[in-house]
Amino acid sequence: MSSTFASYQEDAVIQKKRWLILVVLNLFTFMSTLDGSIVNIALPVLSKQLGLPIAQIEWVTTGYLMAICTVILFFGKLGDMIGKIRIFRWGTYIFILGSLLCGFSSSLQFLIIARIIQALGASMTMANSQGIITDIFPAKERGKALGLIGTFVSLGSIAGPSVGGIIISSLGWEYIFWVNVPIGLIAVFIGWKVLPADLVKVKAKVDAPGSLLFAVFIVALFAGLLLGQQAGYGNLWIILSLVLAAAAFILFLRIELKRDQPLLELSLFKNPLFSVSILCGFLVFSANFCFNIIAPFYAQNMLNLSPFSAGFLLMLFPICMVVVAPISGALSDKLGSEPLTFAGLIVMVIAQFGLAALHDGSSLWIVGIWIAMLGIGSGLFQSPNNSLVMSQVPRTQLGSAGSVNSLVRNVGMVVGITIATTTLFHVMSSKAGHRVTGLVPDRPDIFLSGMHTVFTVSSCICLAAALLTGWRMYHAYSVRRKQAPSKG
Repeated sequence: MSSTFASYQEDAVIQKKRWLILVVLNLFTFMSTLDGSIVNIALPVLSKQLGLPIAQIEWVTTGYLMAICTVILFFGKLGDMIGKIRIFRWGTYIFILGSLLCGFSSSLQFLIIARIIQALGASMTMANSQGIITDIFPAKERGKALGLIGTFVSLGSIAGPSVGGIIISSLGWEYIFWVNVPIGLIAVFIGWKVLPADLVKVKAKVDAPGSLLFAVFIVALFAGLLLGQQAGYGNLWIILSLVLAAAAFILFLRIELKRDQPLLELSLFKNPLFSVSILCGFLVFSANFCFNIIAPFYAQNMLNLSPFSAGFLLMLFPICMVVVAPISGALSDKLGSEPLTFAGLIVMVIAQFGLAALHDGSSLWIVGIWIAMLGIGSGLFQSPNNSLVMSQVPRTQLGSAGSVNSLVRNVGMVVGITIATTTLFHVMSSKAGHRVTGLVPDRPDIFLSGMHTVFTVSSCICLAAALLTGWRMYHAYSVRRKQAPSKG
């Protein structure tokens, strides 16, 4: 359709359809990130139905996120080589197939395999969506389009428990996966109509050593962290797994520094503001997933709410975020991104400390206020921080920066789950006097002790991000102050 043009921006037909193209990208972005967290509220239900402890059933969530982290950089590079839109299309088909299979699962093993298939498709769409936007949207609208996709990423990541609770109560746990099928098919149909053929393909070789080493690093690291919860971190195999992860990561960095066409553009991290923004995003997603993994169990098992009611309570987070995020994005153009990200993190710190003080008799109003504040803080933070990340890199590296941003986000989710569950089980085990990897019947105090510690840790994570953001804000103002006289 556009082979006669040097770029998509010169093709008037494609430019007329660019916002429809963004709709297709956002639909799969939302579903892919939503499926990283929507299962969380189903974990108590799945745990009861399959007769498995929390430590095993959480692999339904972590297996999905691990698979995405393992291959997302590879599919980003492959998109540059054989076409970003082609890889995105393939990803939509695989994601829909995986979603269909998830709903037919009758065992934990089958469900995890189906989730990995789903994750492969999700990573293909995630890795290339920001690059497609960069190619299609003109410079004056690119920031707005990237900001919108960033909002859908954040919204999908934290809307899971609330949306999932409503679906589970109304239809059953299978439908948290099957709901992707009709929405996905609609997006695919629109995509057939509006997505153009690939114009730009880079002649390059797949970084096979880098891809393999990175996969070994991700699998060994998170398998060691998560299995350590069950076997104990003194177990020889767990120690060997973590040592293997460290060795693979060091070797990966050494190889990437020497390659002309690396899997990961390490040069991006030479910019300190880019690195700080990426790190702050990682810390916030880690803290939010501490909330995402603990809150459904607190709402259902401590407050005795049904999945439906718990879903509505947790819906306060995404509702507040979706209201605040566009306002925050608009204000960042006038006030700058740094003060808004700092303000958002301060609100999140206060909310996390508030959550750490909850107990089994807490008023729903109090619980709702802290959840709403967490959503407001996240909304203030996310859009300006995404803008800061993408503004720190040249146009030629926007695709690589987008892949790194997606990778760090998903690693943050897995790290958040690991921190939350490891801390929870450790505190619960200490209080119970024996090893605990699930809820203890008739002992809500044991779970609450663990929950209080988890939310205290996540508030400290947000505080660390706030301190980094404060430094970033001070640095940015110092640079502007030095530049002001020269401009005058």
